[in-house]
Amino acid sequence: MVWRWPDAALGAAYALPGALLVFNDLTRGLALALGVLPGAIVGLMPRRRGRLAIIVLGCAIGVPLFVGGIVAGAPILAVAAIAVLGPASARLAARHRLGQVAMSLSLPMFGVGLSYPGVQKGAEVCGLMIAGSIYACLVSMLWPERAAAPRAAPDAGARGPALEYGVRLGAAGATAAAIGFLLDLEHVGWACAAALLVMRPAAEMQRLRSVGRIISVAVGALAAILLVRLHPPAAIYALVVLATVAGAAATHTSRWYVTPAFTTFLVFLLLLYARPQDAASRFDERVLETLLGVAIAYLFGLALPAPRWPRSRARSPADGSASRPGRARSARRRRGGSASRR
Repeated sequence: MVWRWPDAALGAAYALPGALLVFNDLTRGLALALGVLPGAIVGLMPRRRGRLAIIVLGCAIGVPLFVGGIVAGAPILAVAAIAVLGPASARLAARHRLGQVAMSLSLPMFGVGLSYPGVQKGAEVCGLMIAGSIYACLVSMLWPERAAAPRAAPDAGARGPALEYGVRLGAAGATAAAIGFLLDLEHVGWACAAALLVMRPAAEMQRLRSVGRIISVAVGALAAILLVRLHPPAAIYALVVLATVAGAAATHTSRWYVTPAFTTFLVFLLLLYARPQDAASRFDERVLETLLGVAIAYLFGLALPAPRWPRSRARSPADGSASRPGRARSARRRRGGSASRR
């Protein structure tokens, strides 16, 4: 696991308004801390111009949450939308960097939005994410610029059949959402988001994210339950908010998928601070739905065999150069035959 103290300091700066608001309104303070998490997780871009991407990221999270909340009232439409958006976002990801954000983040957030049905709830969550990202962007501008690290050359062989993976991605999310609607789960989007967040084209990466998400969700939920049962004062909650966002920022470059521990921790504090007696049921709900989503992702991402795509052999320059002597010999034979006939 990677821990970077400069990123931790930046995350604490992002969390400061939420920590101060906790003294007056615990709900809004925790919600504001959730709003700045995307900015903390994305890290600090070397150039100030690049830091505007924090606002784009906030919109890429908030808007799909809002749209997901709107379609949550029509389960058939919601399931069909995820099934279609999976291959569409995967095809876009193969062509543009923003498509990668749409596939790996916006689509799962659309699934999360299914847990917030209605225009009002969706608008509140969307506004929170966008406002938090704007604030995080402004704070990041106070940090000095630095030299940008050289970008690694893209691996041409790492790009698989986008349509095939997208179909699997959409099928996994749609299946998780359909099960959530059929079972009338309180948070339909939890299993759906878990499936979409752990799915990756590379099998090893999906396995790491699956194990990491299960462990992180369980740890974050248990930590929140322990804190809530202690009935701490507002000052402790304020320190916890600072530490949580700072931790999410400091570990955002880790190979292990630890981000869900921080998001689950804040979500559970919001759910349980007023009703600590619901801790056991909330824990079971969160962990079981996460396991359901990960299992569905395993089915569609790893268990089902990949189809064999037809390979078209393109002629390489070496092939072309190797065939020239053969063509030359054929031409000499034809000329020789013509001369003998004459």
